[in-house]
Amino acid sequence: MISKATKPSENLLDELQTALAHGTVARRVETLRRVTDLFANNAVDYSEEHVGLFDDVFQCLIEQIETSAKALLADRLAPIAAAPPKIIRTLALDDVIEVAGPILSKSERLDEATLIEIARSRSQAHLMAISLRRVLSEALADVLVTRGNDEVVQSTVSNPGAQLSESSLADLVARAERDDNLAACIGLRPGLPRHHYLKLVAKASLSVRRKLEAANPELAEQVSSVVQEAAQRVRAAAMTRQTEMARALVRSLHEDGRLNETQVTAFAEQGKFDETNAGLAALAGVSVEVAENMMIESRNEGVMILAKVAGMSWPSVRAIIALREKLSGGSQMDMLALRDTYEALRSSTAQQVLRFHRMQQGTPAE
Repeated sequence: MISKATKPSENLLDELQTALAHGTVARRVETLRRVTDLFANNAVDYSEEHVGLFDDVFQCLIEQIETSAKALLADRLAPIAAAPPKIIRTLALDDVIEVAGPILSKSERLDEATLIEIARSRSQAHLMAISLRRVLSEALADVLVTRGNDEVVQSTVSNPGAQLSESSLADLVARAERDDNLAACIGLRPGLPRHHYLKLVAKASLSVRRKLEAANPELAEQVSSVVQEAAQRVRAAAMTRQTEMARALVRSLHEDGRLNETQVTAFAEQGKFDETNAGLAALAGVSVEVAENMMIESRNEGVMILAKVAGMSWPSVRAIIALREKLSGGSQMDMLALRDTYEALRSSTAQQVLRFHRMQQGTPAE
């Protein structure tokens, strides 16, 4: 089966030796084409040893040849899963994007370490090519989001195979406040965690409201009402099966009398946003929607208001705040200052503020 691989024609062997020894550039290019054809047509039949031999030949042949020939080689080798690894790396590291691009965007033979190395050091065109890969690991996607320009970031976010870390998502949602195109890309991502989606919608709806009110000042009150209603519909549509199950669990615990501060604290420590939010809402006697809006605020006052109404102790509040900061990718909080603020907060004051929040959203106490 591999006779073609192990015994290429003597003419080709002679041509290869001549081209490597003292052939012209044109002779090298023609020999490169013939060797590429030989490899591509029989790649599935070659052992690793054979692939290694081809690797050495390719490395020698691409010396002192024109860019167009290397670009053609990259196009031919990029889709081949068993392509020679050294020449794949050489082509990927090329400064010319026409050469590197096909490898960066398609080759599954290119290792993760090389991809990250290129993403950290090469041009935006190289980063754009990487962003088009079928699968992007968290580590690689993080580099693209950090170093990439707007086009690279949007391409990465729009790639369903990109695995975005919590910190990258938090950073992207914050950046989306100033970039409607990015906001749309993030919002359309399948499986976007609900807390990020809610924060994205909250920020986007505020941006839309300001633009509409500026264009129609006489209709400001009507516009505000319409935007709020639309945001509520979008938020309801974003309800995932996971969120529904979390709320059902908490509702069952509450109805059975098994929901308490200890359980909500455990949810927070386990990083369960939906369960924590629903549990806190139940203990505070408000709807999950009211609690959700207060939980995704940029400041921690909303959480402390809910917790004070629920009669929770500071260690529990600290666990919920830590969960919020972890999910949003925020900086380290001054917990001592927050503790002093929480302990100084009166329950009557918290009740008044919570009533105000319910009035704003038109929801009664539960």
